[in-house]
Amino acid sequence: MGFKKTSFFVLVLLFQFPALLTALSAGDNPVPADKQVVLETSIGTIALELYPEAAPLFVEGFRKAVKEGTYRGTIFHRPVAMALIQGGDPYTSDPGRRSEYGSGGLMRLEVEKNDIPHKRGSAAIVSIPNEPKSAGSQFFICVTDQPQLDGNFAVFGQVVEGIAVVERLSMLPVDPNGVVIDRVEIENAYERDPPPPVKLPFEGFSPVEMAEYEAVVKTTLGDFVIRLFPEDAPENARQFLRFAQLGFYDGTLFHRVVPGFVIQGGAIFTRSEPVDREYADLLTPVKGEFSERKHVRGTVSLARGDDPDSGLDSFFITLDTQESLDGNFTIFGEVVSGIDTVDGISQAPVMGEKPISDILIEKIIVRRIE
Repeated sequence: MGFKKTSFFVLVLLFQFPALLTALSAGDNPVPADKQVVLETSIGTIALELYPEAAPLFVEGFRKAVKEGTYRGTIFHRPVAMALIQGGDPYTSDPGRRSEYGSGGLMRLEVEKNDIPHKRGSAAIVSIPNEPKSAGSQFFICVTDQPQLDGNFAVFGQVVEGIAVVERLSMLPVDPNGVVIDRVEIENAYERDPPPPVKLPFEGFSPVEMAEYEAVVKTTLGDFVIRLFPEDAPENARQFLRFAQLGFYDGTLFHRVVPGFVIQGGAIFTRSEPVDREYADLLTPVKGEFSERKHVRGTVSLARGDDPDSGLDSFFITLDTQESLDGNFTIFGEVVSGIDTVDGISQAPVMGEKPISDILIEKIIVRRIE
């Protein structure tokens, strides 16, 4: 079996199926194994939880190979930028066998398939189309959702730590054959007990408890302080506090200024650097929570699209009473100090509604109210 037969199979499937192909059902949530597998590379660590019920043959062989040191010294030989990385070929431990990369470790196991979707961080089994016994030690990890692969390969695990490392690996330069140029080796591979779940900021806090906190918004034009209304909008307040505590707002812009109306900022897409993909699952809209509060000067509300439940990150501050907004947007706070900074932002020169010069949210500090 030559290099050309095996090395492009994932790449071909990645692009040959229509983008709007109907995905299979997600099925039940897969049950993770009692152990996770850690792959330590020279640029960082990747940890996987495994799904033995979804792909029993491969998971058994994968864990055995990890214990025997099969993956040590190998590389992720085929990266596809921001799509996937492919590794697990024992031939890649030998730089002298470069022309064979992609053909090693296959034709050993029966091909398994399942209906687990290929989402960001999914780890799936490499196999050759129409070859019923072509699986082995090779696998690939999705950097972004790849629904066109659903039903064609078996997902056997999920990245639970190190998705940023996976992303970096996918961006490594390749030669004309699509093989990575720079060697980033798996220096060690081992099993570990699953770590205890990380508790997210403000998880489980009651509205009364959240009301004990305020947010200091530090901008390039000065600071202002926001007090929250968690009694009226508990989940919107929680999302704002959580994003602020995790640093999601740091480096975002006030991207919209309408004098006499509003200033708007905090959209995560305006960050100078993207949020670590470890937190991508948190970037989901929050349900609208509408109250009898009025949009008066200094009111802080969550921006949204046409869907009343589409608010996510960006917030706006009213510069004067705006009755037309009442009952249509979720008010979750008010500016209690530094309104002169808000006025300064509203007076910035604009082109249309976009400030000509960047007005940066340098940091939002969450602190207890004194």
